[in-house]
Amino acid sequence: MQWLRDMWTKEGPGIPKDAPAKTGLALFADILAREWWEMVKLNILFILACLPVVTVPAAIAAMAGVSVAFVEDRNIYLLRDFTEAFLHFFWRATAWGLALTGGFALGIHAILTYTASARDNLVLATPLAVALVATAFLAVTACHLIVLMVMRDLPALRLLRLAALASVARPLPALAALAVNAALWLTHILFYPVSVFMPATFNFSLGMFAVAFGVHRAAVLVLDLPEAMRPHRHFIK
Repeated sequence: MQWLRDMWTKEGPGIPKDAPAKTGLALFADILAREWWEMVKLNILFILACLPVVTVPAAIAAMAGVSVAFVEDRNIYLLRDFTEAFLHFFWRATAWGLALTGGFALGIHAILTYTASARDNLVLATPLAVALVATAFLAVTACHLIVLMVMRDLPALRLLRLAALASVARPLPALAALAVNAALWLTHILFYPVSVFMPATFNFSLGMFAVAFGVHRAAVLVLDLPEAMRPHRHFIK
């Protein structure tokens, strides 16, 4: 049974020290090619952790922590790192999850309400546009917030302030990451039932990796912590 234990506990693959540095999409593809099997296992862990439903925010935080480790090319012991991050961030992630869910609910309700009303009154197109922009900004801020949370233990108000600052400074990478997530689920819908196994194998983990990859640079910038690029435990001060 050694192979089964090693599948979940052994260190992930690294890269040669003398390999030329890659950036952008080339780096994204390189990490994906190197860590794809870890992402499949991470996807399974995430689904299992979400089964009680109330654990979804903590599972998202744990998956984000592992995804940041992928981006920073740190050594990963998948089961241990996921479990420790899940326990460490449980209450904070749950609180932020409830707050963000409430914010999205309000935003979506406003969009639907103004969309229906704007058909008869074009004046309401202005508040509809405001609701759309506000909801999109909240989504971008949520991406930065979850990554910042797993990179550093910060007070709630400072975390929110830094997430908003990062969203203003570099919104496009986060929007691109959200577009990747939308494309994954749209592909799943369009090619169903051929794509029936996509959510079970990589949709969640690949989507979170896209978010972590997209917002990591902005997170490092607002934290002003060059050492964040060096190997360290992501949820330790």
